[in-house]
Amino acid sequence: MEKLRIVFMGTPEFAVGILDTILHNNYEVVGVITAADKPAGRGQKIKYSAVKEYALAHNLHLLQPTNLKDESFLAELKAINANLQIVVAFRMLPEVVWKMPSLGTFNLHASLLPNYRGAAPINWAIIKGETKTGVTTFFIDDKIDTGAMILNAETAIGANESAGELHDRLMELGSETVIETLALLESGRVTTTIQKDNDDIKTAYKLNKENCKIDWNKPALDIHNLIRGLSPYPAAWCFISDKGEEWNVKIYQSSIITESHSLAIGQLVSTKKELKIAVANGFIQIESLQFPGKKKMNTAEFLNGIQFTADAKAY
Repeated sequence: MEKLRIVFMGTPEFAVGILDTILHNNYEVVGVITAADKPAGRGQKIKYSAVKEYALAHNLHLLQPTNLKDESFLAELKAINANLQIVVAFRMLPEVVWKMPSLGTFNLHASLLPNYRGAAPINWAIIKGETKTGVTTFFIDDKIDTGAMILNAETAIGANESAGELHDRLMELGSETVIETLALLESGRVTTTIQKDNDDIKTAYKLNKENCKIDWNKPALDIHNLIRGLSPYPAAWCFISDKGEEWNVKIYQSSIITESHSLAIGQLVSTKKELKIAVANGFIQIESLQFPGKKKMNTAEFLNGIQFTADAKAY
């Protein structure tokens, strides 16, 4: 049995859960690589990645290269003398990095590959109305999320589950799958399956302002899936206008009301406690939202301080 000396690469909270499980299973992590610090928020204060915060708290050897091909970084990485690298939600690696360790470099991806390769697999599985998803470990190659698969694990997606809830469950499932993968590598029993490409493969595109905007002309289920697939982050959004004013509004939680009506698409209907928006086959009931300059709140709380007219519209 080969004793593993691991370099772990990752940036967000999702990666922290995996790193924590690796350490709790008594594997030796000889280095952690994460994104360089960058200014964030209104005050442009320097913000550490979630993985950096964890590495500092656990006294792990930390590297933050801005350029993964930089000679001094490569020399330092080589000197660590790891025989395995694990990547979770990091960035594309140059060949000189992923080929360095003798046992290779494997990635944990939060989808059932080959579907939902790319930046936002958890969000897109929900947005596209999938009823199941999972995690996959695979050896990295020169493309994005295309390498030979080692293990995968599947889970159902709840009908109203949000991206945040699914994220937390996949972090647990991913942790278990990484530990199983490490056991196979340690004992030299790894077998792999080559990913088969086909025209039906779905992609997990990077999220941006445009693909997070709600189109109220779409069917109610598509809108509901977009809202929960982007909740709590980065959040689905739309414009709401009333009394000559326009607001950019984030919507975090919704439900579907199927009924016929003669209202225009996007028409707001509000009472003292309820807010719904007319769509082709009924209404989207808004359960929680955030107006500019206000905190996120549930609808009843929000309607406490505001009244819409009959002309209010979402678009």
